[in-house]
Amino acid sequence: MLEKPCDACRGVFLWLKSSDDVALGGFKLATSCRLQGCAEITEDKTLDDRDYMALALAAATSAGAEGEVPVGAVLVAESGEVVAVAGNAQMSSCDPTAHAEVLALRAAGQKLSNYRLPGCTLYVTLEPCTMCCGALIHARVKRLVFAAREPKAGAVVSTSSTLSNAALNHHVEWSEGVAAEASASLLRQFFSDRRSGRISKPVG
Repeated sequence: MLEKPCDACRGVFLWLKSSDDVALGGFKLATSCRLQGCAEITEDKTLDDRDYMALALAAATSAGAEGEVPVGAVLVAESGEVVAVAGNAQMSSCDPTAHAEVLALRAAGQKLSNYRLPGCTLYVTLEPCTMCCGALIHARVKRLVFAAREPKAGAVVSTSSTLSNAALNHHVEWSEGVAAEASASLLRQFFSDRRSGRISKPVG
């Protein structure tokens, strides 16, 4: 189970995995806040960027708990359906390409039986690198939303403007800043814990 904040109180809604798509995502929101006495419901609520980023942050937290750098990604179809959710897994899988974004794109492609993902939006807690930007372009993702900037390797705006290259045959819309501080705080805490020895790198 993954959680998202309740807008009406300090409780949380639960993101529940559907039983038929455990491996590929298939998350949905529970219909009500689990805090006793809170009447907030999500049944008729249209989810927005904050809601999807909350799920990406939960995936990032899960990755961090496994010793991976805490980055999470969520791929959402044009209909609003959550198609795939993933967290970083480079170290545990011994795969340098296993960034959260790439894993989400792979899972979505398998689920939708298509290597192209037109109309989809990718939410990710950290600015994508050059590899992940390239994957977004090849997948024909419509829109990217990322939380925090990555000054050392981010290729959207920090070290280069990969998605703004006029020579490309597909252009990904992008925006930044949703839950930026939450993502940055999660990363700071993770690296602080790793330096202090409170967490260790996973063994692949």
